[in-house]
Amino acid sequence: MPDGARRPAPRRLPIEAVLFDLDGTLADTAGDLAGALNRVRADKGLQAVPAAQLRAHASAGARGLLAAGLGVTPDHADYPALRDAFLAYYADGLVITTRLFDGVAEMLDALEARNVRWGVVTNKAHRYTMPVLEALGLARRAGAIVSGDTTAYPKPHPAPLLHAAETLGVAPSACVYVGDDLRDVVAGNSAGMSTLVADYGYLGESGSSEGWPATGWIAAPLGVLDWLA
Repeated sequence: MPDGARRPAPRRLPIEAVLFDLDGTLADTAGDLAGALNRVRADKGLQAVPAAQLRAHASAGARGLLAAGLGVTPDHADYPALRDAFLAYYADGLVITTRLFDGVAEMLDALEARNVRWGVVTNKAHRYTMPVLEALGLARRAGAIVSGDTTAYPKPHPAPLLHAAETLGVAPSACVYVGDDLRDVVAGNSAGMSTLVADYGYLGESGSSEGWPATGWIAAPLGVLDWLA
């Protein structure tokens, strides 16, 4: 969609299953991710960065937060050690402030009431995904849970989404993928799925989803229901 173009109005899609990104779509995890980054900064004698300043980078995980909070990218010699420290701190505090976005619980209840299957596809590693979903009460409800290390490739490769569709027993064309990052839209499109942008999420460094090639946008979690037949 070109910048400034009118966003498409919701229309009823022939959908049998809804797949969701986790960070920035189902759950607000930015506080705990920022907390891990600030513990790494403290180890280096640096002051904490406000969580609000790091929020836009939360969907990019260790790579995004280390770049935003320390200016360290994967090609830096110190990156592996800093990444490992960040991940260890994150594992130690996965669900201190993490919570479902307002409206997510009601939206999932509505999907289940309509017998619409749903699942989670995230780039977060399995060892972090499962404790977070357990704490949020979603692990036993999701029909498919695909983490960043479940398949050979993470998003934006379509493999994780195709794996989720196969797990649910639903054709990719009968799925919609909901996410808050451009890579979510790219992955969903490549998998042959409809794509919805969670415009209430993190949206990456630019903070804008303008121009993303998505099927549609939702301003709040319950907006998903407007796109279902």
